[in-house]
Amino acid sequence: MELSDSISSRPKIQPDEIVLPSSFPLSVSSTKGVSPSFQRLHWHRALEINWIIGGSGMYVIQGREYRFREGDLFIIDSQDLHRAYEGKNLEMAIVMFEPSLFGTEQRYDPDILLPFRQTGRQFSNHVPHTHPASAKLGSYIREMMREYKSKEPSYMSAIRGLLLLFLAEMNRRLKTEQEDFRRVSEGHVERIRECIRVMDADPIRPWTLKQLAELVHLSPSRFSALFGQIVGTSPMNYLVQLRLTHAVGLLEREGLSILEVAEASGFRNLSNFNRLFQHHIGITPSAIRRRLRGEGEPPHRPK
Repeated sequence: MELSDSISSRPKIQPDEIVLPSSFPLSVSSTKGVSPSFQRLHWHRALEINWIIGGSGMYVIQGREYRFREGDLFIIDSQDLHRAYEGKNLEMAIVMFEPSLFGTEQRYDPDILLPFRQTGRQFSNHVPHTHPASAKLGSYIREMMREYKSKEPSYMSAIRGLLLLFLAEMNRRLKTEQEDFRRVSEGHVERIRECIRVMDADPIRPWTLKQLAELVHLSPSRFSALFGQIVGTSPMNYLVQLRLTHAVGLLEREGLSILEVAEASGFRNLSNFNRLFQHHIGITPSAIRRRLRGEGEPPHRPK
């Protein structure tokens, strides 16, 4: 059976598993940098808000690229394909919650979640730091972080109230019906999503551009153009990133040399593996192995 013949029988790319407490399906956290797992294209059913505390980077959401800096804000709907890259000294706040959190409010205010449900049509995923509403929206996120960390009495009610104010402000200040966000068609997104699922499942396979294009019944040139538009990088570059993510997991294991990790991750040349690892991850394989094992840096040896 040809690869292209079996695509319709395969399940769709699986969402990331985001587990939130059933009693209060919301989490507030912060992160520095972007882990390799979040550099790959992914999606989840929970709704997500990102507020850039500091630094810079790039987001790709549903095929649209956004450069960002301190004070910018992003909203990500369930099923939105997205990925993030760190520019320099990135730190961001992350709010994740289930739509069911506002089941009661949606009875009398059915538009409360409209900023998520209408991204790409009436709302953008991106609120730049220059927008007049940006500072106020950021202050709500900052207060949610404080409440979530302190867990003072009634903190869940306080966070829920702050999130409602955040959504109300979005509805009042960010809605537009004039701007064309030029999102990629859902059909094309689904084709690329299926291809990503296959690549994720078998990143070590020596894929060619022609084989990947055949998976989704597209010519190599059309496939490359769509993939780049939706994912923000070329198919082969994305494959390299998948292999590097796999390599990071192997580096945690005992008994595997760097060469063996490289070969088990689909790289035939150790120097090429080291170069790509340094370029994409930011440090050498040896250095990240020490970090993952909780070891310090080796002592400096003077020349």
